[in-house]
Amino acid sequence: MPYIQEPVIWPSRKCLSMNEPTRYNTHAPRYSDIQKADERIGKLVVKTPVLKSTELDDITGCKLYFKCENLQYGGAFKYRGASNVLLQLDRDTRSKGVATHSSGNHAKALSLVAKEQGCPAYIVMPKNASRVKADAIIEYGAEVTFCEPDLISREETLKEVLQKTGAHLVHPYDDRRIIAGQGTCAKELIEETDTLSQILVPVGGGGLASGVCICTKALLPHAKVIGVEPSLADDARRSLEAGRLMESTYPDTIADGLRTSLSPLTFSILKNGVFGISTASEKSIYLATRLLHKHLGLTVEPSGAVGLATLLDDASPHTGEDIGIILSGGNVDLSLFWDNFNNNHVDVNGR
Repeated sequence: MPYIQEPVIWPSRKCLSMNEPTRYNTHAPRYSDIQKADERIGKLVVKTPVLKSTELDDITGCKLYFKCENLQYGGAFKYRGASNVLLQLDRDTRSKGVATHSSGNHAKALSLVAKEQGCPAYIVMPKNASRVKADAIIEYGAEVTFCEPDLISREETLKEVLQKTGAHLVHPYDDRRIIAGQGTCAKELIEETDTLSQILVPVGGGGLASGVCICTKALLPHAKVIGVEPSLADDARRSLEAGRLMESTYPDTIADGLRTSLSPLTFSILKNGVFGISTASEKSIYLATRLLHKHLGLTVEPSGAVGLATLLDDASPHTGEDIGIILSGGNVDLSLFWDNFNNNHVDVNGR
């Protein structure tokens, strides 16, 4: 039986600088915002491929279509949202820089886009963040400040950075511009593969999942959007079941990109947009990452492999379905990952 953390009620907004109401998080984007984002960032982002594997179809009993955002610039879907924000800032705002807190991929994407646009970047990261992601962010020229790995510490540290620099806040998910940018990923997937009955999307802070929900409702309304997350970081599942936000506190999962909690904005979108939330065991997350490497030749980080992992845990409700799976990123230190993988004695043949 998976370990379930005791519920923690979402902290008061007055202490959370990034979740205070702003012009960017008081209402959800519309599909028209995703269309505009697609036009705006189209020449910057990679239209990532959708791949299939007969071996993985056989293992799961489903027809799987993998949207490979691990092949996006910066190694993750986050480049889409970051680009959509930066391209809308005026020159004076860009000159003061952009700032955020992030466990890695959003920070990496924002730092890369900022470098390309000649804009300073200030990043707050938890001290337990992936070393490979932190190193890449520093190489892009961003100024990094490390903090304790909990939401309140992230918020308070970022507040100090914002006061010191006057930089423009770019929330990793509680921002309609970010959500619209991430939604372009689903737009590409659906336009290429319009037979899907389900789309599995990783849920951390909920920005990608929110964009997928909005886009799917507009383009493929019969399809079910199913959020996926680790059993050890199942705050989205608990939040939707309880009808109120519950924080993920010190989640001990290999899927480091999914350790964050939903925001008021993403919670409001997902509670009406997702069909449900499925969770994956740590063993299946390890296995899914290895199988994607074995059968598709892809380097996918654990957070990006959670969709496949949920099917490895139990594919019976999905048998025979055409399922889109978003591989959200590929930023992983393979040497450390394979050491952990081998220590878990996982069967790479999917048994």
